[in-house]
Amino acid sequence: MLVLFETAAGYAIFKVLDEQKLQQVDNLWKEFETPEKANKVVKLKYFEKFQDTTEALAAATALVEGKLGKSLKKVLKKVVAKDAHEQLAITDAKLGGVIKEKLNLSCVHSPAVAELMRGIRNQMEGLITGLPPREISAMSLGLAHSLSRYKLKFSPDKVDTMIVQAISLLDDLDKELNNYIMRCREWYGWHFPELGKIITDNLAYCKTVRKIGDRTNVAITDLSDVLPEETEAEVKLAVEISMGTEVSEEDITNIMHLCDQVIEISEYRTQLYDYLKNRMMAIAPNLTVMVGELVGARLISHAGSLLNLAKHPASTVQILGAEKALFRALKTRRDTPKYGLIYHASLVGQTTAKNKGKISRTLAAKTALAIRYDALGEDTNAEMGLENRAKLEARLRQLEEKGIRRISGSGKALARADKYQHKSDVKVYDPSGDSTLPSVSKKRKIEEVEEDRPVEAKPKKIKKEAPTEETEAAAEAQTETPKKKKKKKKHQQEEEPAAEEEPAVKEEEPAVEETTEKKKKKKEKKRAAEEELEATVSPTEETTEKKKKKKKKVKEEEDE
Repeated sequence: MLVLFETAAGYAIFKVLDEQKLQQVDNLWKEFETPEKANKVVKLKYFEKFQDTTEALAAATALVEGKLGKSLKKVLKKVVAKDAHEQLAITDAKLGGVIKEKLNLSCVHSPAVAELMRGIRNQMEGLITGLPPREISAMSLGLAHSLSRYKLKFSPDKVDTMIVQAISLLDDLDKELNNYIMRCREWYGWHFPELGKIITDNLAYCKTVRKIGDRTNVAITDLSDVLPEETEAEVKLAVEISMGTEVSEEDITNIMHLCDQVIEISEYRTQLYDYLKNRMMAIAPNLTVMVGELVGARLISHAGSLLNLAKHPASTVQILGAEKALFRALKTRRDTPKYGLIYHASLVGQTTAKNKGKISRTLAAKTALAIRYDALGEDTNAEMGLENRAKLEARLRQLEEKGIRRISGSGKALARADKYQHKSDVKVYDPSGDSTLPSVSKKRKIEEVEEDRPVEAKPKKIKKEAPTEETEAAAEAQTETPKKKKKKKKHQQEEEPAAEEEPAVKEEEPAVEETTEKKKKKKEKKRAAEEELEATVSPTEETTEKKKKKKKKVKEEEDE
């Protein structure tokens, strides 16, 4: 039986001298207590040494993945093919299946083989001659490092943890600087309050305070290396009319120490920013080109690492940093946020509010591609990022110019829009609304007042009833004898002046007729109500009520 044993230095093939001892699995470890005993059980037949670490890494990765590497295939063809009738003891059963398929060699994997491998590994230095122990340990250490890097897809140049720490420290420095500067302005403001309004830059303010000290020294000190001439002149004028209080020398020294701290922290911040910029260009150049150093570093920090960020889809990259708003919108069933940390990118910032959502979506899609290229690609150039940025800028110009193309058709022609024509309506001033006084004179005739009364607001019913009387009169006139007609002709001249007075009389008649009709309606309603009561009244009471009704009817007829 042959044994295939893999080491960091190369492949070793051993021949088992006493196969009967393999049957005693529990006692096999006793045979490998010393190198002498081990040499009685197994003997080195062939050893293939690796030329360099890359070859060793390739062989190790092939064994981890259960594949047959080139170097192992050569060794098996050279040595084992000669003794094809013998079995080959291996550690991995998956690898044994591959060897059996490709080289048609019978492979064995059992608990006895695993115990044998453990014994060979224990006495490896005594069994494999020609390799010093230091060399074997150095080879194993180098292979372990390179294999772990390969598994993690890790490169020493691409250390994204440095970026995560640097951007976190940069944010902390900004907070501390703001607190220190605010405290310095308030503290020195009691002594020289006008200086804070003249010098707006924080670093220049601290440098001037550090140089001046007490405000009485402004006339003596030269501030040309810190401030421009105009502001220096303003400061010197403001000292003369300053409203600040007097401060002791101990207070001034403490304020100057605080100014020193602010200046040192600000200088360190600029240094840290340069370091972060260089690391971002080395680790993620395409991401840096797309969104900038700070936004890219914050995205990596938020995701945890560049590899974790590469696993996120474009939609997640778009709203990364706006998780609170997203879950609040999902909970309240409102619109989800359009952007997170990517909002601070220069491309999103220079667009109008209307197009920010579109640009952030397209920028997130291209940024996701750039992140994957940086994390998993072998190239370290930023060509892809520059191309995508140029496309995004062209898209931005298209949106800003409103050059929306047609969906159907060739897609080359621009969508037609009607020409805009400005139509202005010239309004003439109406002077009638200026005065609130009525245009008609206050004195009105009695006839006009009577016409405006609400009683005569129903002329339609009156006109319909009036012609009926005239038609009746005409019908009676037809039945009269011709003698009466002659008499009428004779008296036409007498009736004409009287005809002018008749309309006034006719206008008064309808009002009288209306009152009579209303009375009749009321009487009919009373009769109907009384008839309903008759059904409920007893027969003795009916006789008395009938008598009363008859009396009422007689009276009504007499009144009419």
